[in-house]
Amino acid sequence: MTSRSGTSHSSGAAVPYDYGYGDKKAESGKVPRFNGDPEEFSWWKTNFYSYVMGLDDELWDILEDGVGDLVLDEEGVAIDRKKHTHEQKKLYKKHHKIRGSLVTAIPKAEYMKMSDKSTAKAIVCFSLCKL
Repeated sequence: MTSRSGTSHSSGAAVPYDYGYGDKKAESGKVPRFNGDPEEFSWWKTNFYSYVMGLDDELWDILEDGVGDLVLDEEGVAIDRKKHTHEQKKLYKKHHKIRGSLVTAIPKAEYMKMSDKSTAKAIVCFSLCKL
């Protein structure tokens, strides 16, 4: 019989790996941060894409396609959110998930330069398309 810590009770031998827990560093779930170096963009985009797809594949579609007919202010907050349909509310929630991930991923100085921070698509176009 083996305990969670990997110690075998029948033979007395210890197993040096804890099978109950994964590699915490690999599973940290942190948003990959972009340092602003154009030479590192491709590497960052690959990591960011993998991160986003691991959360929800629809998030990448929102990043590329925008938020459809949702009316947002320059900070990404919905105008008349209470009037949204159920589907619009789901889209709005997902929009904030991808937008928040992007805000975390880019340098604060880049974010502060933006006049249109309303959507993930606008953030990408301002901060990353100029590379």
